[in-house]
Amino acid sequence: MSDESVVEQPSKELMGLATYLYSPGKSGLRAREGVLNGRRVQYFKGKSALNALTKSEEGKAPRVPSREEAIEWVQELLDFQLVVRCDRNAGDSRQLSVNPMQNFEEDAYYAWLYEGSQLMVILGGIGVVAVVLAGVMFPLWPSVLRNGTWYLSMLALGLLGLLFATAIVRLIIYLITMAAAPQGLWIFPNLFEDVGFFESFVPLYAWEVPKDARPAPDSAISTAEPASAATVTTTLDEKKTE
Repeated sequence: MSDESVVEQPSKELMGLATYLYSPGKSGLRAREGVLNGRRVQYFKGKSALNALTKSEEGKAPRVPSREEAIEWVQELLDFQLVVRCDRNAGDSRQLSVNPMQNFEEDAYYAWLYEGSQLMVILGGIGVVAVVLAGVMFPLWPSVLRNGTWYLSMLALGLLGLLFATAIVRLIIYLITMAAAPQGLWIFPNLFEDVGFFESFVPLYAWEVPKDARPAPDSAISTAEPASAATVTTTLDEKKTE
């Protein structure tokens, strides 16, 4: 029997490092979006990868102790084709092309061929299939579940209708108060603001503050009295005499 060639697989340590770099929330590696061979990919700069591997956070030791060892790890990512060195198009930085020299340089760019863990993708696909099957088999559901689903859907539609009605009523009140007074009155002024659910209904009402009355962010600088031209000239003359 002839010996079959064994394809070397990346080590678990290398795959863990790739997963770490691929997750920007953990590594902080800044990745950009580009197009490589018609495929949308994420790419990063070599120097950014070294910084992500050698940084220390909250008193913890860095993931890789030295910059030289970090270069070796990134080179292994290249050798196992988890990343590929690429060049950016001069006319369009989003368009990438594979560089024939697959070696590591800090100022070069590298695109991810590694797609990370597929567990969430698989679970998401299973969830979509389960929802579709559940919807198709709705007539076979027990009467209790069907009635509960109907009541829940009616409740959701009622809440949505109440939201639209509240938005219309508050707009009408605002227009009426604007015609009767200089300032408009808003019911639930934080209703559509980026706040929590309960904070959206607090306060109950508020008068709109005119734009002229709102404090400017640089009000302290703008209200400061400027130095007069005579004072500046006197200061320059004193420096020259010194």
